[in-house]
Amino acid sequence: MFMYKHRQGQKFDAIDLDPYGCPSIFLDSAVQAITDGGLLLVTATDMAVLAGNSPETCYAKYGSISLRIKCCHEMAIRILLQCIEAHANRYSRYIVPLLSISADFYIRVFVRVYSGAQKCKFSTSKLSNVYHCTGCDSFVLQPLGILRNQENFKNIKFCLPAAPATSQKCEHCGGTQHMGGPLWSAPLHSIDFVQRLQENLTNELGTFRRIGGILQLITEELSDVPLYYTLEKLSGTIHVETPPMLSVRSAILNAGYRVSYTHMNKTSIKTDAPANVVWDIMRSWVEDHPVSTKRLINDSVAGKILAIKSTTKYSFNLHPLANPESKKFGMLRFQANPQPHWGPGTRSTVMVGEAKISKSKRNQGKRKREHSEELQTNEPC
Repeated sequence: MFMYKHRQGQKFDAIDLDPYGCPSIFLDSAVQAITDGGLLLVTATDMAVLAGNSPETCYAKYGSISLRIKCCHEMAIRILLQCIEAHANRYSRYIVPLLSISADFYIRVFVRVYSGAQKCKFSTSKLSNVYHCTGCDSFVLQPLGILRNQENFKNIKFCLPAAPATSQKCEHCGGTQHMGGPLWSAPLHSIDFVQRLQENLTNELGTFRRIGGILQLITEELSDVPLYYTLEKLSGTIHVETPPMLSVRSAILNAGYRVSYTHMNKTSIKTDAPANVVWDIMRSWVEDHPVSTKRLINDSVAGKILAIKSTTKYSFNLHPLANPESKKFGMLRFQANPQPHWGPGTRSTVMVGEAKISKSKRNQGKRKREHSEELQTNEPC
């Protein structure tokens, strides 16, 4: 109610939403109560919902379907940004992300909110649905809208893309494709803003090294490439010995594509190389590191992927750009948990003697017991 009172008249220059759980119920008032060009900071801690454990709940709260995918942390950020953009568009406003972070067990985004009905028309070109293969974890993005004549900004035409972007079955392994989204597919960060943060970062902060490492990683990320693969998932899918990260990055770079880490996962591979090239590189690795035939079961995902012969020979020789600056300088890029099993605690439990009974089990048959006790109480003597 407090923010709704400031929809007219004096508005806020900055609003920070940091609720326990989902922030979507506050977004409608926040995007109205903030001044044009104001800073909106939003935190979401319901990562189980955003990471694909409950897609129907995610749609109810954020207006988007989440997927169980290795790059779930980035997808969570993109779902949150899509949700903020959707609320802003209702009032002829739009957002420009400055910084989007996944840290520990939450996500946090920093966005500018601007007014402009004409600019809101560009929103469809910033959003996409994603098709995700449940077998090999490959993904394809389908934009909701595309722009024509982008060179001449005076005569931009807003068009709808041809559909579908992929077939019902995965072209790499024949697995089932699930569709998620819509999600934000435009850049997550403003590199200029991040660089200014780096310039003003002082070692007086207790988390100076961690902040510096994350900001450096963000500047190295490919801003125009949504989502990412993980090295252990790629090698685990085809049951091959996991190659060194530098070797895979070098192979992608030697093939003429770009690649980077992301601050969200230390084994991430964010690249503009299409999925067929990524799997071709893994097949080339298998040629020198054969997979046991016992693990290649008929009709398995690994068997189908490796049955396709690679038409290109990829070089795993070290590329000059394979080792990022953040690693060369020994920056703290991925901080480990301070102790084992660190993080959000388990749900509340009750002690009964030496046994520990969870709340859900304790409440099983609760209504039936209450009804039985009520009948016994009402029985005539």
